[in-house]
Amino acid sequence: MGSVVGSVVGSVVGPAVRIDEPTNARSRRTREALLDAAREILERDGFHALTMGAVAHRAEVSRGAVYLHFSSRSDVVAALFDHIAAREGLSDSLRRVRDAPDAVAALDEWAAHLARYHPRMIAVDRAITHVQHDDPDAAAHRRRVDEAQREGCTHLARRLADEGRLAEPWTVATARDMLFALISTDMIERLTVGCGWSERRLADRLATLFRATFTRRDGTGAPG
Repeated sequence: MGSVVGSVVGSVVGPAVRIDEPTNARSRRTREALLDAAREILERDGFHALTMGAVAHRAEVSRGAVYLHFSSRSDVVAALFDHIAAREGLSDSLRRVRDAPDAVAALDEWAAHLARYHPRMIAVDRAITHVQHDDPDAAAHRRRVDEAQREGCTHLARRLADEGRLAEPWTVATARDMLFALISTDMIERLTVGCGWSERRLADRLATLFRATFTRRDGTGAPG
């Protein structure tokens, strides 16, 4: 999540030898094109179709060019986390949560973030979920995403508790777990695709749900 994206880099990458990111503009463009190609393969053909040869073919470069930037398929998958996050504006989206003036406002911004960011991730998430129990690279990517999301949920729950706004009987741990569970691709897909909800409606309804569930009621009996 935002500030935690970098904090988990390399923690579950596996044994592949990492190749440093290029410093010149042309090499950076090539690397980004390769990662864009890898994402397209995931979304259109599934995780099993992601090979070094397939990335080279989709990006219209030689296999040797791929290996100049990534030592293995595992290296490509490891780099995808930060690449997709940057492409989709994850850091900017989560900065609004971090910079919210209080815990309840942060919870509202978290709802807005889920509605803004996660519908664009449905195809990638589906591709990874489908094979995560059979493919070590997919499993590593899933663990990395889950760790980042749990850290973000922990920050929200702890902030609510520190400001005296966390409702009973929630604890920081149980609120974190429930917030994490509510980052649900099934829920987001059913509401946005199946029910036709707009980003605004999804954000508003999630904010209402989060306030009613996790925040201590004020003197009027209203949550938040």
